[in-house]
Amino acid sequence: MNQATVNDDVQPDPAELAAEPDADAKAVGRKAADRTDMVGKALGLLVLLGEEPRGASAAEISRRAELPFSTTYRLLGSLARDGFVDYEPDGRRYHLGLRIFQLGQRVSNHHGFAGTAMPVLRRVTAETGEATILSVRDGHHHLTVSKVDGPQTFRVTSDPGHLGSLSTTSVGKVLVAFAEDPERERLLAELPLEALTEKSITDRDDFRAEIAQVRRQGYAVMDEENEAGMRAVAVPLLNSQGHAFASLATAVPVFRLGLDQLVAHVPLLQEAAAELAARLPQR
Repeated sequence: MNQATVNDDVQPDPAELAAEPDADAKAVGRKAADRTDMVGKALGLLVLLGEEPRGASAAEISRRAELPFSTTYRLLGSLARDGFVDYEPDGRRYHLGLRIFQLGQRVSNHHGFAGTAMPVLRRVTAETGEATILSVRDGHHHLTVSKVDGPQTFRVTSDPGHLGSLSTTSVGKVLVAFAEDPERERLLAELPLEALTEKSITDRDDFRAEIAQVRRQGYAVMDEENEAGMRAVAVPLLNSQGHAFASLATAVPVFRLGLDQLVAHVPLLQEAAAELAARLPQR
């Protein structure tokens, strides 16, 4: 009997088969992992585009994502084909597409922001005559989830889906001040303090003092720290543990209301915030 015949007659040990996946199974596993990795990269590109209201070129997104240009270009093409990204040929820039807006609207409806929050925001705007904004925290930013503009021609630019600074806005300060204690301390230590205007707080000790004051008085103000010519006042929506899961603000141009006049709207905002806190999912 030759050696080849002997080898053909040897039966594999079932235990070894269980311990060692075959080459095909390994290849399938690698392909699945690669697909998962590409999905993660594509989602990362959408997040980066969400931080670029004016859009960005493929080269800019590639640098920010730290991905090869060819990979970025291919992923953006796939996202554009499915409507998640729009391409502007004139400026060669990419923007978030309507599919993202549609999904965002569904999330908003699911969490009750459209059906529950909007009537309350409209009522506040009817009484103040100014824009009313509802925001939640998204990492180191605040995310505008609902907004009602006032009847005036000068409108606030923080539309739903807008990501803004936590340190330079009234809604952001409230979300930091009334976060859970460990999270608040982490934000106070790590939050980037951006100089968006000459009035922005960029010193960490000054920011800590500002947040302590917000906690004492129960509301936060923004006086041209985020955008020249704009003021805002915000209050927290508190859960049963006394922590903010959202914030509610009135925003105005400086020529229309002084700071004291703006702060006079705090009781109205607090009443609306308490109503929303009782109705909205607290997460």
